Amino acid sequence: MKSLLILLLALATSAYAEVAPELDASEEFPGGTGTTSDLSVQAYSHPMSGTQSRERREFTLGNSFFNTVWVASPSSTTVRDGLGPIYNAVSCSSCHFKDGRGRGLPETEGKVDVSLLFRLRIKTLNEGIIPHPIYGGQFQPQGIMGVPGEGEVVVRYETIRIQYPDGFFAELLKPVYDFIKLNFGPLGENTVRSPRVAPQMSGLGLLETISEQDILRKEDPYDMDGDGISGRANYVYSATHQSQKLGRFGWKAGKATLNDQNAAAFNGDIGITSSLHPDEDCTETQTDCLKNHTELDIDDARLNNVTVYTQLLSVPVRRDFSKPEVQRGRSTFYKINCIGCHTPSYTTGTNSNLEILKNQKIYPYTDLLLHDMGDALADDKDEVTNEDLATTREWRTPPLWGLGLTQTVNGHTRYLHDGRARNLEEAILWHGGEAQKSKEAFLELTNSERSDLIMFLNSL
Repeated sequence: MKSLLILLLALATSAYAEVAPELDASEEFPGGTGTTSDLSVQAYSHPMSGTQSRERREFTLGNSFFNTVWVASPSSTTVRDGLGPIYNAVSCSSCHFKDGRGRGLPETEGKVDVSLLFRLRIKTLNEGIIPHPIYGGQFQPQGIMGVPGEGEVVVRYETIRIQYPDGFFAELLKPVYDFIKLNFGPLGENTVRSPRVAPQMSGLGLLETISEQDILRKEDPYDMDGDGISGRANYVYSATHQSQKLGRFGWKAGKATLNDQNAAAFNGDIGITSSLHPDEDCTETQTDCLKNHTELDIDDARLNNVTVYTQLLSVPVRRDFSKPEVQRGRSTFYKINCIGCHTPSYTTGTNSNLEILKNQKIYPYTDLLLHDMGDALADDKDEVTNEDLATTREWRTPPLWGLGLTQTVNGHTRYLHDGRARNLEEAILWHGGEAQKSKEAFLELTNSERSDLIMFLNSL
């Protein structure tokens, strides 16, 4: 019995005090052999190193459509028309500037950034949760000529002050969203408003190539190991495969493949229809929107070009990889169990049509699973499903690679699902739910240890 107790104590202790493995030289190249060495404002926009011939041509074509400014139909540019009738942005790059992260929120109170969209759901007594019957599943502020947009979203802030045990302070700004100038009446008290900022595009094809088995190995929905971290897979309907698949992309892991993700974003964000999404988000109330419906704005070939583009986007090389303070920060990252969700590495599988993505040792720092992130980050005070199996409290662990170049590429350091965190320290302090113990451990660190951890994150 005594030996059993010692074993259980050892297991419990190890769950919150992981020892970092010896540094591997391959960590300097988080995207494997395709890692790019460019650390300029173009750092997120290169194809995987070694991309050649037909794949490079497809990447270039996809890049062109990714940056295309779409216009209303009919127009003289039939290849690039079909915008709206209602929409959030006129191009993919409007939100993913330089293939990077959207800003989301302004410095001061006011209108939210174009890169921040809102999914709308209604809680019902009998059906659980459904898309908003008047505004549809996504709030779209803009409309083409003759079609009214749905309104505007403005943000105000409430200040939250946090004191570390060693006396240092931090201030968080809690966003409070107001929907104003609504053209079709109030949203209603039962509306769930889920903000989603445009994420960074680097390395998506590598994430798609991780084997499902490797992802599911980290699942622990009933927290059987007792570390306070569950992790659930989100199974979603794939329009590409016409069947249920493991969700990997989006803030709720709501899309299974990059083709699914791209087709849905074209449709929801720009109003571009495709064979996968032939209808725009016009409800019966929005008659002007219905009158301006268009069909098949982007064909399968061009959609595929964009998908290849997103699959081949490379990951930048690590900076300050071997500095002692960065290595101390890496050790702290393990010690306070950030790796409980941010899984450091995988070797990609062989399920891609692109040879350059196969069998690569990569360091994305994500498990691609859903985690309850606590009250502060929840979409709604009630826990209801919000995107397939994902609830209003759950978010998919975002990858961390390329994180430290956000300022260089996008000119800001806004993080989390709506950009509320103004820097990496704030991003950590917003963590709750399954990450609560790791956040508490972060609070207990010395100022120097916290600084080392931030330096490590900025090196990714």
